[in-house]
Amino acid sequence: MSAWHIEGQYMETCNCAFLCPCISSNLTAKPTEGDCKAAIAMQIDKGKKGGVSLDGLAFIVLLHSPGPMIEGNLKVGLIVDDKANEDQLAAISAIATGAEGGPMAALAPLVGAVVGIEQRSIRFEKAGMSYAVKAGELVEQTLEGLASAVKEGEPLYLENAFHPVSSKLALARATSSKFHAFGIDWEDSSGTRNGHFAPFSWSA
Repeated sequence: MSAWHIEGQYMETCNCAFLCPCISSNLTAKPTEGDCKAAIAMQIDKGKKGGVSLDGLAFIVLLHSPGPMIEGNLKVGLIVDDKANEDQLAAISAIATGAEGGPMAALAPLVGAVVGIEQRSIRFEKAGMSYAVKAGELVEQTLEGLASAVKEGEPLYLENAFHPVSSKLALARATSSKFHAFGIDWEDSSGTRNGHFAPFSWSA
């Protein structure tokens, strides 16, 4: 196991109605649709594992929970930027699955199966409180942050959250979500579904 650090920007959408009960209940609540489907997208601005640079790469953790997350049996798939070479792919896979410690290791006991790894071109775009991520034909998602009424230009935040990416998450509505990978399928453009975004910094 080699030391590693990555930092950058994150966004996700899920199939729960806003506001997702999973995070606001510390993972104990039943998802609003009975199950949870989420795509956690990470853009690494700066990162390194051992001697392997991860600068500029992106990955998406796609997950499915058949019921309350705390009950486990999560199904997880990983999509890695197709710009990643063999060493970078191995490094990101170890980080994203929690195999070499870090925040994702806290979720590992809840994961029933890691169902696959795919590589696609990943486009991660951020403009103010608007985010968009596309990974080939597998994932396409957009969100819009909820603006604070007391601090101009800032979103509303959920703090002290039990979430692997960050304990402070901006609140957002998913303006569109489309997942078709690893047997996880979801499409919605109603604007009523949940989203989050935040900067992140992970190490182990």
